[in-house]
Amino acid sequence: MKFRAIVIDIDGTITCEKRELHLGAVRKIRSLKVPVVLATGNTLCYARTASKLIGLDGAVIAENGGALTIRYDLNGIFDEESLEECEKAFSFLSEHFKLTKLDPLYRRTEIALQRDFDLEKARALLATQHFDVEMVDTKYAIHLKSTRINKGIGLRKIAGMMGLKAGDFVAIGDSENDLEMFEASGFGIAVGNGDERIKETAHHVTKASFGDGAIEALEFLEEKSWI
Repeated sequence: MKFRAIVIDIDGTITCEKRELHLGAVRKIRSLKVPVVLATGNTLCYARTASKLIGLDGAVIAENGGALTIRYDLNGIFDEESLEECEKAFSFLSEHFKLTKLDPLYRRTEIALQRDFDLEKARALLATQHFDVEMVDTKYAIHLKSTRINKGIGLRKIAGMMGLKAGDFVAIGDSENDLEMFEASGFGIAVGNGDERIKETAHHVTKASFGDGAIEALEFLEEKSWI
C-alpha cells in the first residue's frame, strides 16, 4: 500500500497544546518526500502563512473546505455563495444568543464564532428552521457553515487540481471537522488528543498528542513504507 500525498490539519495537530506551531512536527513535515496539503477551519491567509512558515508549496484547504489554493502565486478559489445562507442563520441565532464573529473581514464562505454560548441549544434552535447550514465545534471556534462544504469535499477538489485522487492521501487530524476528510482519504490517522468521533473514524490513533502525535503518525507511515 502506497500513498502519494498527506493532508494534515493545523490547530491541535501540528501545534502544541497552547497553539504554538510545533517545531518538531515542522521539521518532520519538511523531511517528507511527498506533497503535504494543510487543511484548516481557519482563514485562507492563515493557512497560506502557515504553509509558507513550514516551507511547503502553498497547497491549502481553508475555511473547512470553502477556500482552496494549490500555489502561492494563484488566487484562492472560494465557494462564496454559501456565505449568504450562513448570514441568515447567524441573524436568526443572534435573536437568542450574544454571538461574536471571529475574523469576519477575512472569511468568505462561512462564519466562525467565539465558543461562549450553548452550542447544543443553538443546534436545536437551528434545527427548527430550514437553513442549509450546520454548526461544527473545532475546539478553537464554532463554525457556522454550509452543509455543502467540508474538508472532505475540499480534499476531493484539491486532489483533482494536483492530478491526484482523494484516496491517494493520508489524512491526519484531531477534530470533528476532519471527519469528512478522513472518509474521503485513503487512510486516516487521529492524534492522541483527538475527539472521540474522529478516533472512531480513524484507521489509526497515535499514543502521543498534538505535534508529537503528528510526528508519530508520519513515522508510522514511513515505517510501513506507505509514503
